[in-house]
Amino acid sequence: MIFDYWYMFPIAIAIATVAMASGVEGATFFTPLFILGLGLPTEVAVGSGLITEVFGFSSGLYAYMRKQLIDYKLGQMLLLVTIPLALVGTWAAAAIPETVLKGILGVGLFAIAASFLHTPNIPNIDDLGLLDPDINVHHPAHSQTCITSAKGHTFCYTVANRTEGQLLAGIGALFLGMTSTGLGQLNGFFLIKRCRIPSPVAVATSVFVVAISALVASVGHVAQFIQAGGDTLSMVLSLVIFTAPGVLIGAQLGAIVATRLPQRQLERAMGILFVIVGGLLLGEIVLRSQTSL
Repeated sequence: MIFDYWYMFPIAIAIATVAMASGVEGATFFTPLFILGLGLPTEVAVGSGLITEVFGFSSGLYAYMRKQLIDYKLGQMLLLVTIPLALVGTWAAAAIPETVLKGILGVGLFAIAASFLHTPNIPNIDDLGLLDPDINVHHPAHSQTCITSAKGHTFCYTVANRTEGQLLAGIGALFLGMTSTGLGQLNGFFLIKRCRIPSPVAVATSVFVVAISALVASVGHVAQFIQAGGDTLSMVLSLVIFTAPGVLIGAQLGAIVATRLPQRQLERAMGILFVIVGGLLLGEIVLRSQTSL
């Protein structure tokens, strides 16, 4: 059984490449694939997607740490909320009926798709910090925080709407634990749109928060898998041994691809893809409900 999912290795490389190039959480792709493509139970798909995402995000987190773009103080403020609520989401995923969990994931994918298709000023590749270009950074007179990158670029800003940020991050972490996605999108909205934090710092800090929150949530799922034991644990291990190395490779390839693809067109394509996948998930729920009648 250990080689049942060998084909997920190249698929994981492809997904991680697209995810890193578009700035989307990898589990946003993996969890629906595990449900619709592999037919895994929703809770197992969510947990496996999170575990896979942790490996991919660890690569990105290391890169941003080397670039010295992370605002650790801001990240710690958000983690105070995201860590406990990610664990609550993990617990809720086990308690919520599978059909309801699929419905939440489907609606969430529609929301993510809408953010790609209807937001006029989506961060481009420079905003993802992959190019780290020479940016003329303004230094407001009353800035409370200044971050100097490894290349000597200084970003000064003041974090506003802190309570709102913690609320949004908390909601995102809850969905992260339940459906394996959502925190990165809400963090991006808060940090870039509401706080006006320079995009390289905002994205790096968001990666820091999501990576740690996803790690905590995945540990919660792993504990549940170990408790379940038997076929469930064996299924997860058989899947992750191929997806984990795949996303580590794909994350590095994605940084290269991101510099060569039109970012806006890529994100439009992602929006259309998430509409289709969300529709398939919700359609499956409707078909099952009609069959059961």
